[in-house]
Amino acid sequence: MAIRPVLRMGDARLLQAAEPVSDFSNLRELLTDMRDTMKALNGAGLAAPQIGIGLRVVIFGVQPQAQDRPEPRYPDADSVPETVLINPFITPLGDEMVDAWEGCLSVPGLRGLVPRHSAIRYQGYDEYGALIDRTVSGFHARVVQHECDHLDGILYPMRIRDMRNFGFKEVLFPDSPMQDE
Repeated sequence: MAIRPVLRMGDARLLQAAEPVSDFSNLRELLTDMRDTMKALNGAGLAAPQIGIGLRVVIFGVQPQAQDRPEPRYPDADSVPETVLINPFITPLGDEMVDAWEGCLSVPGLRGLVPRHSAIRYQGYDEYGALIDRTVSGFHARVVQHECDHLDGILYPMRIRDMRNFGFKEVLFPDSPMQDE
């Protein structure tokens, strides 16, 4: 339907906690716009607050290409199924944290080394109100945590432990094709 503008870091709306979805019948246009926006910007995920909608809705998904043509944004990433996740709840599975580089459509051009739980269980609902209950690890767990942080008004730079590990991607990784989020 429409590619919506993505709010950028500094916009106060990104710092607000999103409201739970109570009526699943009115999400079609929002989800179509979120999918169109994420695809147009080559994102791995998008949260409704990033386009100015204060609802607890995220979408995500990464499908690496063939081995001879890796996914340019995340060449070493495992596949993450395309998912609509509404009213999510995350439970860390253990205390292990892993640092990895992240980007974000709301923080364009920058990357940061962010600690995340290595394994999580996430629960919520799909766009039809059916329960989703998955246990994941690695890149999949990282993507879910990143997107769900947006629902609580948290941007990834707020999680960086050492600001020496935050900067412009073309300076940090001059030969890399990595894109945002």
